[in-house]
Amino acid sequence: MTVAHHALEVTLTRPLTPAELHHAAQALPLAANHDATRLMTLVRAKSPGRAAHRLRYRVGPRLPVDVITTHYPDTDGQILLNIAFPPAVHAAISDTAHRTGQPPELFIRHAIHRALDRHAGAEAARLDQAIQHLLTGTVPAHLLSAVGRALTHIPGAPQP
Repeated sequence: MTVAHHALEVTLTRPLTPAELHHAAQALPLAANHDATRLMTLVRAKSPGRAAHRLRYRVGPRLPVDVITTHYPDTDGQILLNIAFPPAVHAAISDTAHRTGQPPELFIRHAIHRALDRHAGAEAARLDQAIQHLLTGTVPAHLLSAVGRALTHIPGAPQP
């Protein structure tokens, strides 16, 4: 049986110093983004969940880890989240999940999906309102042309 490598992303609670990054990279090869608030790595494991657990065990004590996620979605389009809650928060989540008759993982999954749905709805409503405001002072064809130019504009490229 072959063991796969899983691409994981670590979101940090604060930027790392160069010394912290160097120290953590001794435990596992890491690539940092421009401001050292996110890291990428490959971890050998049988599953993405096991890889996230292994990563947290290896670098968690060395870094201010907030969330570990799989970098690529699985076959169902899902991203794995690995969050270490403080004991009081974990207890509150477990109690609430128990009262709803759900396992804590499912309770959190549903809460995240509801929050994302609310955010998407609010963003759609905000955009609808902004477009209605723009349409009160312009012709729809001009607005569509301006949106097309904005979407095809490449930052830093010379404009015709």
